[in-house]
Amino acid sequence: MTTQSAPLVSLQPPKDVSLNEINGELSKIWTSYNASGNGGMFPTATRATTFSLVVYEPEETQQLLAALGFYTGPVDGIYGPRMQAALRSAQTVLGLPETGKSNMETLEKLRQALTDQRLGQGTEGISSSQYVLDADGSGIADAIASQNPCRVISLFPTDGTDEGVTAQVSAYCPVKKQNRSSLICCEYISLKGTETALDRVGGLVQSLLIGGLPKFLWWKAVPAANIQLFQRLASACNAVILDSSQYHDSQQELINIQELISQGINIVDLNWRRLAAWQELTAEAFDPPGRRAALNEVDQVTLDYEQGNPAQALLFLGWLASRLQWQPVAFESEGGDYDLKRITFVNPQQRSIHAELAAIPTQPGEVAGDLIDLKLASTNLQADCCTVLCSETKGCMRMEAGGGAQSCRIQHVTPLQDQSAETLLSQQLQHWNQDVLYTESLAITAQILRMI
Repeated sequence: MTTQSAPLVSLQPPKDVSLNEINGELSKIWTSYNASGNGGMFPTATRATTFSLVVYEPEETQQLLAALGFYTGPVDGIYGPRMQAALRSAQTVLGLPETGKSNMETLEKLRQALTDQRLGQGTEGISSSQYVLDADGSGIADAIASQNPCRVISLFPTDGTDEGVTAQVSAYCPVKKQNRSSLICCEYISLKGTETALDRVGGLVQSLLIGGLPKFLWWKAVPAANIQLFQRLASACNAVILDSSQYHDSQQELINIQELISQGINIVDLNWRRLAAWQELTAEAFDPPGRRAALNEVDQVTLDYEQGNPAQALLFLGWLASRLQWQPVAFESEGGDYDLKRITFVNPQQRSIHAELAAIPTQPGEVAGDLIDLKLASTNLQADCCTVLCSETKGCMRMEAGGGAQSCRIQHVTPLQDQSAETLLSQQLQHWNQDVLYTESLAITAQILRMI
């Protein structure tokens, strides 16, 4: 689904500057724009004073699209609707399926097109089909810029020889229909270089964070305590934002995230937010007084998730166990077509609870490893605790195929309207306090994973 938002006014397209000119160039933008007055034809523009967002983006798709002219917005590492439209346009010209999503085939084609362009061998049709600002969406803009004008500092690590760090500055303003007399604008600072080079300018990045305002670090790579740049920026920010759905080895990375939290780093996992509806309906199922007591009878848990990433299933299980004071005591991995994992817990009454996680081979959705369905049941057939939750889009699949679901309370979970990391990030930027519930849930999840 395309997110509709205000169009962007470009005060300054990306401009190459030296590192010691960054603040000066940004100040010039506001001075020159407002000093001229524009003859009263345009609204005044004010730099945002809301927060600073540092984006660490190792993926090069946006940079390639900008270099080839398909993408004309701020090069900030934020994949909003503008980026999706640019990707579709590029994929059309390059003869690829129009998915609006980046993949290895698209990346390779973009790299080759840029190489050909630099050698004067441009791809046929590429110049006449370049993406024009908002051409495919008639007024769409990145969710971050339209909802949260701020200072965005984007770090783009590159491979190859260390040739220092290059910098660009730009400024874009989302137009708000209710207030056309003034614009509150985003400032963009882009820094590009090898990891070693970026690490050398870590102090500069910290100095570019607006003092006295909230500071966020969106780390779009695997975080690690031994990465000096990560540690430096994490210590300077109010919160570090991650997305565990993006990790290839999410089991180990969940352990690593828990260790970072134990070091005092405030972690926000966007994948955790995708579980909200599942958590709410699970709690609601046991709100009636008669069923609340039956919670103590639950000793069988089944969780199905889309094959590819068990992070959501593990986080949900950690949440359930933390709320019911279950302690993990055993872990068994059976593997097979469903990559079955079995975990045994004990509750405060020393009763055993058995949980099964199954990776279902199915058509992947928007997010890797989305929950499909879950079942809470009891070996005590007299207990009124059997509950089945099913994704509206995927159905109950194994739960219904296995029979017995008719005697259970069945509810369908409506997923978030937009589960993209960018939309969830835009919402998260309104809050920066530590999520105690997430911390407690992840602690149990990490206990489970350490038994592997």
